[in-house]
Amino acid sequence: MKVSTPYKGFTLVETLIALFIFSLATIVVGNFARDIFFYNSIAQSELEVEYSGRKILNPIISEIRSATLSSVGGYPVESVATSSLVFFSNLDSDDKKERVRYFLQGTNLKKGVIKPTGIVNLVYNSANEVVTTVVSDVRNGTTSIFSFYDTNYTGSSTPLTYPINIPIVRFVKISLVLDRDPNRLPNPVTVTTQVSIRNLKDNL
Repeated sequence: MKVSTPYKGFTLVETLIALFIFSLATIVVGNFARDIFFYNSIAQSELEVEYSGRKILNPIISEIRSATLSSVGGYPVESVATSSLVFFSNLDSDDKKERVRYFLQGTNLKKGVIKPTGIVNLVYNSANEVVTTVVSDVRNGTTSIFSFYDTNYTGSSTPLTYPINIPIVRFVKISLVLDRDPNRLPNPVTVTTQVSIRNLKDNL
């Protein structure tokens, strides 16, 4: 006589345990995937900010490097400060030198350009200044945007102290601390570069 074997399935307790383990594993994997996406997004955002900052600095470097006597004979560098720089450079390759002013206004680094006017006696009329925003979300705080150095600059020297004797300035260091939202990640990105004023070199 053949005895039938009772059907062996999951008990209610075993089913609940299995569901709990499956749910826990799903939560862990979900959180892990979310964290990977989150931190990858932060890293990508930091790279984008840094890339944009460096791209923005390229034309500024070129303009400062080419600083030269103004169209009325003024010294290549007019004024210097921790958050502003005024100099003369030929931006459009004509026979006139523009007055270029970089300055911080709020959290925006702005650029003001004045083209000299006149026929016999050229003048730089401040009323003709054209101002544009170069970069937004600048959060330098107490960090100087512009630092200035003399001919002895080695790459790690202490910047000139104020009041600065403008004729001894040979190098300019630019530091931008960029942060789209100080209350959220990613952390601020600092973009730094330095440039020598080619027409003022005296250590050749």
